[in-house]
Amino acid sequence: MDAISQCEQEVKRKGGKEQHAPWRLYFRKEIFTPWHDCSQDSVSTDLIYRQVIRGLKYGEYQCEREDDVIELAAKHFFVQYGSDSSMENTKSVVQDCVNSTLLESKSETKWIQMVNTAHLQGPYINSRAKAAEVKAEVVDYARQKWPLFFSRFFEVVRHSGPSLPKNKFIVAINWTGITFLDERERKLLELSYPMVTGVNTMREGKSFGQSVCLLTLKGDFTLNALMAADIVDLVALFLAGLTERSQYAVALQEINRQDDPTFLSFKKGELILLIKDDDFSPSGGWLKGQNERTGQKGAVPTDAILILPTLTKPTNEVLSLISLSPDQRKTIINNTLRGTATERVAPATLKEFSIEYFRPPTKDVNRQVISKNVAPERLWANSREPIRQPLLKRLLGNPELSHQACQAFTAILKYMGDYPTRQIQNPLELTDQIFGPATQNEALRDEIYCQIMKQMTSNNIRYSMVQGWQLLWLCCGLFPPSNSLLKHTQRFLETRRRETLASDCLHRLQGALRTEPRKLPPHQVEVDAVQQNSNQIFHKIHFPNDTEEIFEVATNTKVRDLVRTITTKLGLISEDGFSIFVKTPDKVLSLSEADYFFDSLRQITDWTRTTKMAKDGGPVSVPYSVFFMRKLWFNVIPGRDLEADRIFHFPQELPKYLRGYHRCTKEDMVQLGALLFRVKVNNDKTQFVMIPKMLKELVPNDQLKAMSADDWKKNIVAAYNKQAGMTVEEAIVGFLKVIFKWPTFGCAFFEVKQTSEPSFPDIVRIAISRQGVTIMHPKTKDVLATHPLNKIANWCSGSTYFHMTVGNLVKGNKILCETSLGYKMDDLLTSYANMYLNETRAQRPRNRHFN
Repeated sequence: MDAISQCEQEVKRKGGKEQHAPWRLYFRKEIFTPWHDCSQDSVSTDLIYRQVIRGLKYGEYQCEREDDVIELAAKHFFVQYGSDSSMENTKSVVQDCVNSTLLESKSETKWIQMVNTAHLQGPYINSRAKAAEVKAEVVDYARQKWPLFFSRFFEVVRHSGPSLPKNKFIVAINWTGITFLDERERKLLELSYPMVTGVNTMREGKSFGQSVCLLTLKGDFTLNALMAADIVDLVALFLAGLTERSQYAVALQEINRQDDPTFLSFKKGELILLIKDDDFSPSGGWLKGQNERTGQKGAVPTDAILILPTLTKPTNEVLSLISLSPDQRKTIINNTLRGTATERVAPATLKEFSIEYFRPPTKDVNRQVISKNVAPERLWANSREPIRQPLLKRLLGNPELSHQACQAFTAILKYMGDYPTRQIQNPLELTDQIFGPATQNEALRDEIYCQIMKQMTSNNIRYSMVQGWQLLWLCCGLFPPSNSLLKHTQRFLETRRRETLASDCLHRLQGALRTEPRKLPPHQVEVDAVQQNSNQIFHKIHFPNDTEEIFEVATNTKVRDLVRTITTKLGLISEDGFSIFVKTPDKVLSLSEADYFFDSLRQITDWTRTTKMAKDGGPVSVPYSVFFMRKLWFNVIPGRDLEADRIFHFPQELPKYLRGYHRCTKEDMVQLGALLFRVKVNNDKTQFVMIPKMLKELVPNDQLKAMSADDWKKNIVAAYNKQAGMTVEEAIVGFLKVIFKWPTFGCAFFEVKQTSEPSFPDIVRIAISRQGVTIMHPKTKDVLATHPLNKIANWCSGSTYFHMTVGNLVKGNKILCETSLGYKMDDLLTSYANMYLNETRAQRPRNRHFN
C-alpha cells in the first residue's frame, strides 16, 4: 500500500488526480538461485518465460547481436505454434518479441522474413522437442545472459576493508556472485561465491546502524546498510546451498596415508573432487574424494578440507588465493569452524595424567621421513588413526588386554565417526566392543575412560563430539574409573558443564562409585535413549490383566528396585512374591532380584539371540516383552488387596481353572461359571442367550460335557440370579475365594513325561507351590505323591529335563522328568526355597540371646 501511495503522490505532484494514478502489480522472477533447474518446476518456468518474452518486447532485456533476437523469436514461434510456419503467425511472434527500436531500424516485413526463415531452418520444427523444453532453454539463456537483471540490489557505505574507487556504492547479489557497482552501474569489484569465506551482521553504533561483515579472499569488508540482515540472509543461503551441492574442495593440510588404502593422500592446496555415493557419512566427519592430481580415491576427513561453494570447477585465481595466502587460510579455517562451542573455563585434558600413566608416544619412522616437521604424538588428544598399543602402560605386558584395548579404540573411532566405514554398523555392536571386555575385566576400565576422553579433546567436529558424549554417558553408568583417574575424569566433566550431558555424567559417576559395577555392556534400550538425546530411560511393563504402564528405569536400577517402584505406583499392599518376567519368542524367564535390570535383560536376550544365530545363521533381533506378575503364592488372601486381586490374582488363576488343573465339584463349577459370567457382562441379562457359546470361558475345558449346554446355561443363570446386586469387583474376589479353599490354589502346573516311577502314568502333572512338589494324575487329578520342600534334597534342570532327589542324597528317591520347561520348575523351586531361607535368617537374630 505504501508503494501504491507513492504512485498516487507522484501523479499529484505532476498536477494529476490521485485516483487516476497508473499503477500495476507485477509478479516477477527477481533472482535465480545458483542451482536453479527449470525441469524442477514447469509452472515457474512458464511464468519466467513470459517475463523474458515481455522484457524483450519492451526493451528491458536487450541482446547484443541481432541473431540472438532472431533465435529467441524462433523459439517463441515453436512454443506458440509448434511446426506451423504461416506468415500470419510469424507476424504475431515478431510483435510479441521484437521491440520498437529494432523494428524502426529494420522494417517489420524484414523481421517477419528473418524469423520465419530461422523457424523453418531451426532444430525444433522436425524434432520431437516439447514446448516446455524450449521454454526452459529461453529461461536458461536469460539467466546466463542477464545475471544483473535478475539480482537484488542494496545501497551500502564501505566502513572498512580494501580501498575502492568509491565508498558509497550498490551491492548486486545474483546467482553468479556479488558485484559492487557505482551509480552508473560500472563494476567496482566482482566476487564469485568461492571467494566469499563468511558473512555476518554486526552493530556499529547509533551513527552507523547495522553493518554487514563480508569476509572474502580479497579482503574483509564492513559495509553499512539499511537492509544488512537481508544481505546476510541471501548470501548465507547461497553459500550454504552451494556448499551442500558442491563437488569441489581444497586441501587445508597434507595427509599422507599410503599405508592404508581406505584413506586418500593429498598435499596442501590440492583440489579434491568429492564423490557423493553414501560410502561414508559426512555427519560422521568423513567424505569420499578423488585427488585431481593423482586420480586416487579414498576417505577424506572433513576438517582437512575446505568445501568450495561452487557447482563448477574453481578458477585458478580462487585456488591460488587459497593456497598462497596464509592469513586468508586462517580466516577460512576460523569461519569453517564457526559455531563450535567455546567455553569460558579452559577444558581439562588428560595431559597431566598421561605423563605418569600413559605409555611413551610411538615413534613412527615412516611418518618422520614423510613429514620432517611433524609434531610429536599427543596420546591424550583426538586422533583419527587406530592405535596399535593401549594408552595405559600397565596394559602393555598383557597381549590379550592390549588387543582388546586396541579393538575398543577402533570401535570408539567408528561410533564417533572418526574412522570411515563403508557399512553402517549397529551402534549396539560397537558399544559391545567398547564396553564388553571392560565389564568383564576391571583392568580395562581406565583404558576405556581414557580413550573416550582422548577422542573428546581438541575435537572440533560437532557430530563426533555428540557421539563422544553419548559414550561417556554410557561409561559413567557402567563402572567408575580408578581413584588415580577419578579426579581427572571429574575435572574433565566439570570444565564442560555447558554441554548437555556433562552434569548427568557427573551424577551417574557418583552413582557408579556407590554401587557395584554392571556385569554386561549397555542394553539396546540404553543406547537408543542416549542417541535420542534422552538421559531418562523408560520401559514398558505389561500386567496379567492385559494392561501396561511405562516406568523409568535407570542404568543402576536393580530388579528389586523396579519391583518396589511398580508395587508403590500400583498401590499394592506388599511387594512380596512379585517378580519381573521377560517373555521372548520361546521362553518366559524370571529376573533375579539382586541383578541390575538391564544386565538381566541382556543376559536373556543375548542367550536367545545366540541360540537363534546358531539355528538360523546371521545376526538376529530378539523381540521381547517385560511382565510384572505374582511368582510366589504365599500370604495371598482374596479380598485383602483388591488391586492385587484385580490386576494379578484373578487373571493369573483364571487360565489354570479353565484348563482343568483343579479338582472341583459341579456346584463349585456352576457358582464359578456364574461369577465369571458377571465379570464379563456385569448386569446385562440380555447376554443369557450367549452362555452356550461362552462356556469355554466359564467352565473348565475337561468338564464341558459333564452337562449339556442348555443345562449349563440353566444352572449358571440360576446361580447368577442368586448373586443379584453383586459388582464385577465383588465377582472377581468371589471367584478367588472359592478356589482359595482348594489345595492347588496358587500352584504352577507342568505336564511332564516321567521315567522313574513304574506305577505312575508316563505323563504326569507336577504342581509346585509353597508346600513343595505334588505329582498328580493328569486325567483323574488324583494326587500320586507329595514332597514337601524340606524333604527335597536337590534338583537340577537342562533344556530337555528336570531331575529331583527326595530324601537324602545317598539313599534318596530320584524323580526323572522329560520336559522343555525344566528351567521354570528349577527357578520356581529355588525361589520358594530362598523365601523360606530368608524368613529363617530374619528370625535368627531375635533368638541369639538364648544361645
